[in-house]
Formats: sequence, structure tokens, C-alpha cells
Amino acid sequence: PKSALSPQKYYPPDFDPAKIPKLKLPKDRQYVVRLMAPFNMRCKTCGEYIYKGKKFNARKETVQNEVYLGLPIFRFYIKCTRCLAEITFKTDPENTDYTMEHGATRNFQAEKLLEEEEKRLQKEREEEELNNPMKVLENRTKDSKLEMEVLENLQELKELNQRQANVDFEAMLKQYKELEEEQRRKEQE
Repeated sequence: PKSALSPQKYYPPDFDPAKIPKLKLPKDRQYVVRLMAPFNMRCKTCGEYIYKGKKFNARKETVQNEVYLGLPIFRFYIKCTRCLAEITFKTDPENTDYTMEHGATRNFQAEKLLEEEEKRLQKEREEEELNNPMKVLENRTKDSKLEMEVLENLQELKELNQRQANVDFEAMLKQYKELEEEQRRKEQE
């Protein structure tokens, strides 16, 4: 008797799986996926803000002739929540991020700009130091001076906190009450 759990299939003796035709799918085939907006953006058509984490049914496709270290790059098509204008963005594996393509503008990211600026300054400093040994010494001196200043400021803050911690508020209030009472007595007299 056949079991209901595992249906048995009959393969005729002349069956050849190699003769089954392959399913030919186009390379730029689009899939429908559910995704979240990877960053804050603003629609160029109506000015609607789309916040990071908003869920969309998107169309996803592999970008042709674009790879990064063998990784395929994907493009996503979403629709604006207000005016239904199409917005597209791509994956950016180089910066482990996404890049805006069209339909919207990516909102300002102060953190990313700061990081890029720091990297640029670090690179400039390293290039300077490569050619100039005196610059290395100067930079070291500056760094140690800055470190000393930071430590001094920290010490000052600690001392200030210590002083404030020693203030006895109860005693102050008691003294204030005594003064008030004394003034009342004088007024009554």
C-alpha cells in the first residue's frame, strides 16, 4: 500500500532526465521581493519623506555588467508611498551600503561625511609622513601635547566633581532656616 506521506513516483524504463528541456530564464529577470527602505530618502516628484525601515514590495533585478569582487550588484524598484513615482537604488558592496539611483534624494548623512573626512585627513597625514621624517616628529609632538591637555582637562573635571560632592546640602539648608528664623525674630521685636 502507498503511504500518504511519501508519494511514490513511477519512472518508465526509457526515462532519461537529460532529455528534459532546461528552463531558459532571461539574465535580467525581475523578482518581487519585500524589503525595507535602507536609508531615509525624499521623493523628487512630490517631496514625500520615506524613512529608513519603511516596508515595500519591490522589484529586484541583477545589474548587468556590474560586479564588485565577483559579487553581483542588485537594483531595486520601489514606489513612492504618496505619488507612486518609481524610485530605484542599487546595492553598493564596496562601502557595504546602498546607492540612490533616481526618483528620490538620499537625506543628509552627517556621520558618513565625517568618517570620509577623517579618512581623507588620515591619508594626507600618512602621505606627508612618508616623505618627511621631521613631519613625523612634529605630528607625534602635537599628539602628545593634545593628549596631555585632554588629561589635564579630565583631571580638572574630576577635582571639580570632587569639590561638588563634598558640599553638604543638608547643613546648608539648616543654616538658611536658622538665618530665616533669626530675621523673623528681629522683625517681631
